[in-house]
Amino acid sequence: MNDWILVGMMGSGKSSVGKHVAEMSSRKFRDTDTLLQNRFGRPITKIFELYGEETFRAHETSILQSLEPEGSVLATGGGIVLREENWTELRRLGLTIYLQVPVQIIIDRMKISRKKRPLLDFDDWEERVHRILEAREHLYQKADVIWQVDTSNIQTTAQNLVEHLNTLP
Repeated sequence: MNDWILVGMMGSGKSSVGKHVAEMSSRKFRDTDTLLQNRFGRPITKIFELYGEETFRAHETSILQSLEPEGSVLATGGGIVLREENWTELRRLGLTIYLQVPVQIIIDRMKISRKKRPLLDFDDWEERVHRILEAREHLYQKADVIWQVDTSNIQTTAQNLVEHLNTLP
């Protein structure tokens, strides 16, 4: 059975929605960021700080290459789409789903989030969110399914997504 793989901008809800989707569909939940943290024994912010983004991205690719399709829900890091070889791995694992969230909702979520994000550790972080999303949008659009996320709560979003995915061949 193929995995359902969530891609999208940081703050789009890949992990939160993914956990609910997994529960509602009786699938296992996996998260590439968690797998990376387990590999390094450090939080993502420390991995970026100590080793840099390039090393982080290389290990992200390595994590994908180590996975086998098992019918799980896989949440990915926001930048996983930056490497073309990752798309090969994502497609090998299953169906890619872009959680497309309006930029203002992402910014609003990040204002209240306690999660530190290394790419946004700047005074002009809101402008950086716009720039990062603008630079990545065409990559996210390569997903098999583009799922528009609005201001619905996480459970409603997950339920609607599961219902849609269950209609696909």
